[in-house]
Formats: sequence, C-alpha cells, structure tokens
Amino acid sequence: MSKNIDYVVGWYVKAGQFIKGTQTKCAFVSTNSITQGEQVAEVWKPLFEKYNIQFDFAYRTFIWDSESAQKAHVHCVILGFSDKNSTQRMKFIIDENGIKQIVNNINPYLIEAPVLFIEKRKNPLCNVSKINKGSQPTDGGNLIINSEDYADFIKKEPSAKKFIHEFLGAEEFINNKKRYCLWLVNASPTEIRKMPLVMKRVEAVKEMRLASSKEATKNWAAYPYLFTENRQPDSGSYLLIPRVSSERRRYIPIGYISSDVIASDAVQLVPNASLYEFGVLTSSVHMAWMRAVAGRLKSDYRYSNDIVYNNFPWCNPTDEQKAKIEQTAQAILDARAKYPDSSLADLYDETLMPPDLRKAHQENDKAVMSAYGFKPSMSESEIVAELFKLYEKLVQEI
Repeated sequence: MSKNIDYVVGWYVKAGQFIKGTQTKCAFVSTNSITQGEQVAEVWKPLFEKYNIQFDFAYRTFIWDSESAQKAHVHCVILGFSDKNSTQRMKFIIDENGIKQIVNNINPYLIEAPVLFIEKRKNPLCNVSKINKGSQPTDGGNLIINSEDYADFIKKEPSAKKFIHEFLGAEEFINNKKRYCLWLVNASPTEIRKMPLVMKRVEAVKEMRLASSKEATKNWAAYPYLFTENRQPDSGSYLLIPRVSSERRRYIPIGYISSDVIASDAVQLVPNASLYEFGVLTSSVHMAWMRAVAGRLKSDYRYSNDIVYNNFPWCNPTDEQKAKIEQTAQAILDARAKYPDSSLADLYDETLMPPDLRKAHQENDKAVMSAYGFKPSMSESEIVAELFKLYEKLVQEI
C-alpha cells in the first residue's frame, strides 16, 4: 500500500481499537481507493477479523472539490461502522446518484453481498483461457516509433520494415491511433548491424538500461535489442483488454487482435480466447463484477488479471446456451465491422453508440444472464451479489 493509504488505514485501526466491545459508532470520509481493487483485502480483512467491525452505512464514490481557486477533485467515500456485536440498526447504502437503499449487509466493496475479500490469484478460478499482461520494452522509448516518424524511418532504413510491428496500448486500441515498435526477436546480429538507424537505437537502449538504478534492468543491458518482458503470442489472435478505461462507458471495449500486432504492458491479453469467452467477458455480467472489484485510476476502471479476471466466477452453460453466447458475441463483432472509420471510443460512447451495436450487446447480455440463471430484470447490484455467492461456492470447492 502507498503511504497515503497507510495513513488512512491508521485512523480506521485506531477507531477499531476504541470501539471494540462497545456501542460506539464511527464514520470517516476517506479516499475511495480503500474500497477498490487489491487494497480492499489489504485494508479491511485485518480490520474485520481483528476488531470485529461491521459497516452500518456507506456513501459510495463522490467527488469532493476543494475551495481553492485551482480545484482539486478528490474521489471519496463515507463509511459508518461499529462493533459487530453492537445494537443493530437499519443499514443503508447511498449510491453514486444519491439514492438511498436499505440493505441487510454491506461488504467492503460497498455492495449488499457476503463479506468476502477478493485477493490476488495467479490463475483463473475457473477452467478458462489464461490472461497475461502485454510486453514491456523498458527501453527509454528507443524501440518505439511514433506514427509521424514511421514513414521517414522506413524511407531511410527500408530493410528494417520487416522488423517493425504495430504496437498497441490502451490509448491506441480505444482511440484507433497508430504506434510502432522495433520487434527484433528473430533478427540476427548481422541483420541489426547492417541497419545503422536500428543499431543506433539499440545502443541507446543499452546505455539507458546500464544507467538504471534497478539491477534487473542493468542485467537486460546485455540484450538491448529485446523487450525486457515478452508475452506476445507466437501465432493466431488474442483478446485485448485495456488496463485503464473510462468509467463513462457501460462496457470496456475489448476485441480480437492479430498476433502480428504487439501488445504493450498497458493492456491485458488472452491468447486464443474463444468466441464464448469474448461473449462472457464483454457482457453486463462481467462488467458488473469488474465495476465491483476493480481498482480505479481516479474514477476510471483499472482492469487487472489477478483481481478481476482470475477471480471471476464463470457460469456453467449448456451446449445450447454456449452456442447462443457465441452467436451473440459474433453479432457484436459484426456490428462493429460496419463502422470501420469509427474508433472504439466513439462506438462505446453512451451518447453515440450505434443502435445495432447496442442491440447486439443487449442480446449478448440476455444470453449470458440466461446461462447464469439470472432473471433479465435483475439490477447490477443484484447481479454482483449473486456473483459473490457463486465466487464463495467455487472457492470452497477448490
């Protein structure tokens, strides 16, 4: 945890010590990060277990503006809590729209669901394709070629063209921007030396890595023509999931990318993901789970492999249900293909989303909901509550 989080947690620990075994009730305004992502387990698990606390009420994320001329926007929550054995009273949650909901229980993700802690998991909870972070260059920018420099670089160093690949991060993927990288995995020393501009960049990478304060980076100076972390699939396609995406979107834009395109460490990738897996991951069910357990960058979603994906409780569909999800998933891809000039940022803008794409997502949502046995009328909070129950069951079965 960061030092700022440590300071915040300190106040909760001190309060937990004071109220244990009493009827005293407390409330704090805090940064919303303590109810998001991997920090939830780090912050609340010891507090719930050692001090036996419970949440009495929760005011979900809101923006707190400072009174200064240059306003600082801080994303906050308000948490009311007491000893679990204290006199019970009505519990409630106030959501992001200021709507009050009476609940029976409030868990550390500020939803009405069992008190569970979603901790880092190295592999998926269910039998599905594994997920990886993209490849990391650690190159000081020397292996990267910007779109405005690409044509000139190829003109001056034409033999380098076969070693230059499109390089996709979240920004490029969502906004349909171009960026490139030198991918010299299969280049021989002789080939590299015959390309002066490439050789110059490789030498710059070596100097940058040698100057690093990190021993691991210094060790990679012996291989300046390679990325320090290579997780790129060798063939086929992969499903790309941006690590950061706007909270204004109902769905995180995800999609299939050819293995010829290098995925940066700003995205997650699922090699050879099935159409069924794409359908479930792009559904409102998975998005509800993501919104509940993911971390945030300010208020934007931070999709992680070890918290969001690896802990996601997948359904167990019949052959017919699986085929239906594959059908609706393909319909989403087909609807996108009708708008080749539109970026995913445009297509997934809640104001601009084309009717056929929205309908395709709605049909996919229905198919996935059916596979989980969820009623179409269920709210997102009800979906998350059921997913937490399924998660608890799957964890117990391991």
